[in-house]
Amino acid sequence: MSLPDLKSAAADVRARTAINTWLDGIDASERIAWALDSLAGAHVLSSSFGAQAAVSLHLATRARADIPVVLIDTGYLFPETHRFAEELRHRLALNLKIHRPRPESAWDAARIEALADSGATTIADYNRVHKVEPMRRALEQLHASTWIAGIRRSQSLSRRSIDYLELRDGRWKLHPLADWTDRDIWHYMQRHDLPYHPLWHAGYVSIGDVHTTRRWLPGMRDEDTRFFGLARECGLHVGS
Repeated sequence: MSLPDLKSAAADVRARTAINTWLDGIDASERIAWALDSLAGAHVLSSSFGAQAAVSLHLATRARADIPVVLIDTGYLFPETHRFAEELRHRLALNLKIHRPRPESAWDAARIEALADSGATTIADYNRVHKVEPMRRALEQLHASTWIAGIRRSQSLSRRSIDYLELRDGRWKLHPLADWTDRDIWHYMQRHDLPYHPLWHAGYVSIGDVHTTRRWLPGMRDEDTRFFGLARECGLHVGS
């Protein structure tokens, strides 16, 4: 298949559709290799160091060992997440870039305690301060032209229609694992002896901040374990 010129794709939805159709016919490692080779400028991988984060980190660093890996430390991550990030940083020799909310904007403990009873709009406000703004700042400081993220269609209803490649805020965004299932993830982790987040084994299927993450219980959807069941997205990848 002859791919459209990327300049055309940046301006034409049909050209991006053609590229996404082509990306659907290759595997995740090939998608990453193509992006690193074909999408000009600096490339950045984001990771929440969540339940299955080791897969995208392993895939991307095998393709480019020194790719910057952005972790947004909201100030309210689980201690286990910090330990997991440090474990993977050493194991995969990650070029880890940690970004945090601006101190003058960060929410204090009293506002955090009231978050569960504040509704979806207030949750979105929290996410903008503690996640979205630090990520935008990280991408700008790293001069990123391409942002790679490990989100998947099977993770939630809000992610079901994500493309492999999209144009967002003037930069390319690649989702090389978009079509992977939990079984695909498990097979890859077994093959490469990669660890799950430690809280996965305690029943946490989607892991974010301490105050907005719940253990999965029978009858719950995965997205019900985040943000008190009022939202699935924090605004980083899909509108919150």
